[in-house]
Formats: sequence, structure tokens, C-alpha cells
Amino acid sequence: MKKSKADEDTMLPEYDLHALLKNGVRGKYAKKYRAGTNLVLLDPDVRKAFRDERAVNRALRLVIELRETTGSKRTPGRPMHKMRGFPPGNEYHVRA
Repeated sequence: MKKSKADEDTMLPEYDLHALLKNGVRGKYAKKYRAGTNLVLLDPDVRKAFRDERAVNRALRLVIELRETTGSKRTPGRPMHKMRGFPPGNEYHVRA
């Protein structure tokens, strides 16, 4: 069977990843990365409501402003459905 062009290895020898990564340490910078990252994964239905990260940030800033002006007394860990506007079964807990 004849090899096609797609089957040929065209990578240059200096890009041999086995040689370049042979002394690599898995997770070497993971702790530092996690310490400096504030990543939140949105549920698919929530993601559809926002077109980009700026829209999410604007909405969250509005929530913060509303909580400050209304004097919300919500404590961490309290289920969201106990607050107005959230049906039971949709509890979203944020870890600090």
C-alpha cells in the first residue's frame, strides 16, 4: 500500500516533542495557576443569555449594586430558591 501525502511525517527533527518534553513534570505550575485564576463555568442555559464575558461582568456588577442598595442579607450557603425569583431545584452555590 502506498503512503499518501497526509501520512508522511513532515515535522522537523528539532520539533520532536518526545525529546523536548522528556524532563517535563506533570502539574508543575498547577498550584500557581489555580491561585491566580478565577474561572467560573456557566451552565449552558446561562451561557446562552450572554454574548461575551463583558456582558456577564456587567450583569454581575448590576447584581452586586442591587444587593448593596437593597441591603440584601443573604448569607453564603443559603439556597438561592429561598430568595425571590428562584424556583426550587435551581440552587446555585458559589464557593468563596
